[in-house]
Amino acid sequence: MNDDFPAGLPGPDQMRAAAESACALLKVMSNPDRLLLLCELSQGERCVSDLEARLDIHQPTLSQQLGVLRDNALVRTRREGKAIHYSLDSAAAIAVMGVLYEQFCGATVKEARDAD
Repeated sequence: MNDDFPAGLPGPDQMRAAAESACALLKVMSNPDRLLLLCELSQGERCVSDLEARLDIHQPTLSQQLGVLRDNALVRTRREGKAIHYSLDSAAAIAVMGVLYEQFCGATVKEARDAD
């Protein structure tokens, strides 16, 4: 055990691993189109056509950015007939979106969802 760190607190290796995970999440979220998609999906599941109409992000950009979110396990998909529905699938992303809503939108995610 490292005497420099009190019991129960992460050591330097654990802190570095956590910092790398946080950086990876923030890197994925740092694109304006992806951030808009995450904002919209924090309100609930949406199909691709709804995302395109509500956010004015057109193909192929929409597909490309949804692919990045999917590849990084921030969203999950569900197929219903020909429609593909997306929803948030990352507890960390949901938590970060909550903070971003409060800081930049003047509302909580719940307040924004209730107003929708």
